[in-house]
Amino acid sequence: MTIDFSLYLVTGRELLPPGKEYLESLEEALQGGVTVVQIREKRSDTLEFLEIARESKILCAKYKVPLIINDRIDIALAIQADGVHLGQTDMPVHVAKTLLPAGTVIGVSCSDPDHVKKAIEDEVDYIGIGAVWSTTTKKLVSPVVGVRGVGSLLQALDGTNIKAVAIGGINSTNALRTLHGSVSISGHRLDGIAVVSDIVASSAPRSAAQRLRNIFDAWVHHFDVQSRVTQVYDVGTVKDGVVELMQVIRDKSPLIHQITNVVVTNQSANATLALGASPIMATASEEMHDLSRIPGGLLINFGTITNKGSMILAGQYANEAQKPVVFDPVGVGATQFRRTTASELLNAWQASVIKGNAGEMASLANSNEVQAKGVDSVGSGFADPASFIREIAKKERCVAVMTGPTDWVSDGVTVVKLENGNKMLGDITGSGCLVGTCVATFCAGASLIAAAPGTSPGPELAKLVRGNMLIGAVGGVLALTVAAEFAAERSDVHGSGTFLPALIDELYNLKPETLLSRAKVQVL
Repeated sequence: MTIDFSLYLVTGRELLPPGKEYLESLEEALQGGVTVVQIREKRSDTLEFLEIARESKILCAKYKVPLIINDRIDIALAIQADGVHLGQTDMPVHVAKTLLPAGTVIGVSCSDPDHVKKAIEDEVDYIGIGAVWSTTTKKLVSPVVGVRGVGSLLQALDGTNIKAVAIGGINSTNALRTLHGSVSISGHRLDGIAVVSDIVASSAPRSAAQRLRNIFDAWVHHFDVQSRVTQVYDVGTVKDGVVELMQVIRDKSPLIHQITNVVVTNQSANATLALGASPIMATASEEMHDLSRIPGGLLINFGTITNKGSMILAGQYANEAQKPVVFDPVGVGATQFRRTTASELLNAWQASVIKGNAGEMASLANSNEVQAKGVDSVGSGFADPASFIREIAKKERCVAVMTGPTDWVSDGVTVVKLENGNKMLGDITGSGCLVGTCVATFCAGASLIAAAPGTSPGPELAKLVRGNMLIGAVGGVLALTVAAEFAAERSDVHGSGTFLPALIDELYNLKPETLLSRAKVQVL
């Protein structure tokens, strides 16, 4: 049978709130938009499980929603369920197929590539990928997959008819993050999300289900439209877009919230002011929600990782508010702690832009082509930087910026090559961090344009950020590198000590016409 996996409810009667009966909750969830139901009864004896399954089957049939039984083939046979779901330690699929009637839907839990490979060999109907987030509704026997781990598992399904749902800790707060991040580089998306406590534990399961269904439907529509329509850029449109952002930043002075390293706090704040924006260098977790509601952008730079909890909250709240999140993984390849922290942050929230040097970006991509020493890249760089930056942008589902003698920016489709700058940038501490600050500022400008009255923001429930982040990233890189060229040419600059204040001056005095006269832009 054909199943709509959009909103897959897994039951858990132990989670019901006081005063809420199981069948009452289930019916309200079905009314709210649940498209498939799995009955999971790990603590019930056979007779109790059978009765619950029989009553659930009657109710699901009323709403023409298929019923799946978790684990128990005998219960599925007894009530003529539409399907079964099997874990990795349950009955093997090939054995289950000999017992179940032809056409019975079979799903399998998968958490690694070997599980998916076996599911394909067994020709199952769907897989449940997880746990995507940590969860308390089920004891986990495998590590959390994480949002960023789902894409590679989905790509293995390319060319098959096997559907996929994500499960584990999914709720209305992180559903959009889950959907957006769980896409393979080949463009393979999830067919649904499986939810337990966000519906079952709710005192208003109809509303909870409706909210989740609305998020899923809006995102799928937006994704399908975006996959058919590709924005075409040329040098003129890129430069014009950057100039427009410069003026918006000067006019609107967006708030740029920066959780950054202690080495560059002062110069980053001054660079933000020089561009016309307003900096706030706040790190207290108690402030994160309020700051996310002020128009602007967020920069998370973990050169000195001392506020991980605040970084997680800030990014999540910014996603909710559809604000740009720029991530600068300074020195990510230097230690295991930095690599683990970067993965944790990027799973917790969706970055709008990731900016790093070649060594840092190689570390995020698990590539050995470019090595890192501390915060610096070692070697001559990537043999094909355009292809590399395009692929990491696809993988991370965001705009990627790779800095160096030549800067590369991509949204996963278009690649922009930038060749401005001066070698003195490498002689001052935190020049790369200043790029992150400028990118966050320009992305904030792009967000303000998209949110302005009279603009079309698109389907609200489908977006984690408003605005053209590719143009924002290009603008931020150009602002700093062009200002660096002007600063290096000044007669009062005699070395790195005089270069830094001159750089801030040139950012302050940067005009659209001077930027356009110097900008070296190629669109690939």
